[in-house]
Amino acid sequence: MDATGKGKAVIQTTTLAILSGILYFLLYYFSDYIMNWSQQGGWYFIIPIIIAFILSIVHGTFTNHFWDMLGIKAKSVKK
Repeated sequence: MDATGKGKAVIQTTTLAILSGILYFLLYYFSDYIMNWSQQGGWYFIIPIIIAFILSIVHGTFTNHFWDMLGIKAKSVKK
């Protein structure tokens, strides 16, 4: 990976880390509101599911970029 590729990877990883941290903070800060919305019945039960899905995607993408920057890859198994 060349210098511009490494710089871009660092920026992407840092951005995803900050976004992940912000999302976790917002989840903690608004937890009472989220609980109240999800307890209203009807389709409101989907709110925590959507939040979990978004957090999972952002944090998973950050983790993938982080390990890639460190050069750690999963071992591939040949059949």
